[in-house]
Amino acid sequence: MTAPAPRNVSPQISARNWVQILAKYRDPHHGRSAFELAVSLVPYLVIWALAWWLLPVAPWASVALAMLNGGFLVRLFIIQHDCGHGGFFRNRHVSDWTGRVLGVLTLTPYDVWRRTHSIHHSAAGNLDKRGIGDVHTLTVAEYCALPRLRRIQYRLYRNPLVMFGLGPIYLFLLQNRLPLGLMRSWTYWSSAMATNLIIAGALSLIAWFGGWQPIMLIFLPTVLVGASAGVWLFYVQHQFEDTLWDKSIDWQLHDAALHGSSHYDLPHVLRWFSGNIGVHHVHHLYSRIPFYRLTEVLRDHQELATSQRLTIRESLGCVKLHLWDEQQRKLLSFRAARALYGRSAG
Repeated sequence: MTAPAPRNVSPQISARNWVQILAKYRDPHHGRSAFELAVSLVPYLVIWALAWWLLPVAPWASVALAMLNGGFLVRLFIIQHDCGHGGFFRNRHVSDWTGRVLGVLTLTPYDVWRRTHSIHHSAAGNLDKRGIGDVHTLTVAEYCALPRLRRIQYRLYRNPLVMFGLGPIYLFLLQNRLPLGLMRSWTYWSSAMATNLIIAGALSLIAWFGGWQPIMLIFLPTVLVGASAGVWLFYVQHQFEDTLWDKSIDWQLHDAALHGSSHYDLPHVLRWFSGNIGVHHVHHLYSRIPFYRLTEVLRDHQELATSQRLTIRESLGCVKLHLWDEQQRKLLSFRAARALYGRSAG
């Protein structure tokens, strides 16, 4: 079965051929990488210190600064992300150790995350390989076959308050403490436990010198804002109406990368804080391109700049999409699925 071409994508250049075109953008510039790291990490630490200094006299100002710092935390996560793809520094050891250090700040064990994210890239859009590194998504047929209790559980999971509120708290504060999905490997256990020990040590020092306030009014707001923003970005990168899912027999890696990932066209300031991760269709086609070179790709290739484009306004509608319809080949809301398939999909 051959999938129809999604909207806004010209058939002139195949997804596989785009990989060859994009190869020239893969090499990082060491000076630029060091600069991007500095302008992300230094402000993050300075804002942390300023928020702590303001705690005794203006605690709500400290909270506001902490929430702003969530944006810098997202940017640091993107750098960690690029390190995991081997695209931030040419030297793999430098990239890996940069990623491990940043993993302490982002509460994300680097080696565990790198492996699960690699699985995500190798299987994104494959209906037969869901479960690691993705947003849990059922087909209409699978949902209809569930008993009532399981349907309620799935509805709760896909509820925006859970997905973007409780979900990020669970993911970054609890789930990341264990190498879930990779429990049999000592490598990933050591990554998780080493990260946990350093985080615990840092929080103990903060509590020793500042008590509970820096943790509750600075650490937690920063993490929660950054985590929620990160989950939202990841969600809209693949959970949009005309995304692409296929069974293994029909699934093609490069087609899934290009057509199953969005181009989240953000304002410049949000694009900066999110490290251009909204240019996700290009990233999935060639994951080693440093985030600061993704805009070069859009500048040089107008076809990619207009393909899979999703505005902020359009993205808000994505929260209502929950089920992949293999017949319509699009994501549907529960209401739309019920209208098409009756009470069994309600």
